Amino acid sequence: MHAPAPVRARAITKTFGEVVALDGIELTVAAGQIHGLVGPNGAGKTTLLGLLLGLAVADAGRLEILGTPVGRALAAPEGVAGFVDGPGLYPSLTARQNLAALASLRPKAATAGIPDVLDQVGLTDVADDRVRGFSLGMRQRLGLAAALLTMPRLLVLDEPSNGLDPAGKKHVYGVLSRLATEGTAVVLSSHRMDDVEALCSDVTILSAGQVAFSGPLTKLAAETPELDYRLGTSDVEAARRLAGETAGIRIIAVREPLVVSASVPAMDELVKKLVHAGIAVRELAPVVSPLEAAFLALTEQPETN
Repeated sequence: MHAPAPVRARAITKTFGEVVALDGIELTVAAGQIHGLVGPNGAGKTTLLGLLLGLAVADAGRLEILGTPVGRALAAPEGVAGFVDGPGLYPSLTARQNLAALASLRPKAATAGIPDVLDQVGLTDVADDRVRGFSLGMRQRLGLAAALLTMPRLLVLDEPSNGLDPAGKKHVYGVLSRLATEGTAVVLSSHRMDDVEALCSDVTILSAGQVAFSGPLTKLAAETPELDYRLGTSDVEAARRLAGETAGIRIIAVREPLVVSASVPAMDELVKKLVHAGIAVRELAPVVSPLEAAFLALTEQPETN
């Protein structure tokens, strides 16, 4: 018997007055998966996260969390933790006191685990500092630590890397990757495409309350017909000539590095030619990532007069 998917949403609809926030949403998140949720402002991301956390209920459709159908009551499902619009913290309390207070509200949270979760998110050195003096990134990490206290099987996070410096991001990335390895499902919303690409195996793109795409990032990249690439080589003139001779390659800029537009097969063919000619490839990267390119293509609204 396979364990049920931690998240299974079918035809989920949610309205606020005349505003349709979610319109027939279909979403499945497997155990051990870090699933990214992206979309422009107003696409319905926050509303969907709120449903997963029990902060709101759908008007129609069926939502199952950790194998249990969600009812009409506003309550966080057992085994679920996270935050939307930033973690709720007590500014006058220290980081340690905040975690103790939050643990007292959740029966599954153990105060004995406070030192460990503070260490995991890199806040041990400021455990006894008042939260009012914390930066945005430190608050985000403390919110993650609070969620970890409950040992969730589904973790729901809204902009978890917001305000993080490189060290803080390293801590958060490490925690989320470890949780996924241990079988926890993670759903995170982010405007940072680099975060989503670095962490997530699957992504759902929302546009105007509907799913524009949902599936593996590899599938999204494969379905992107062409991308612009920066191509840095040891011989820009020879590279430009070979690019011009390769079918499916369009040169955008001739300076170093070259910028070319190409499909993946055409780019593969050009790289083979460069290597055969003894030209070193020093840089090869999309100008815009496949996720960002798909995001723009799927969410841009046509202009109306």
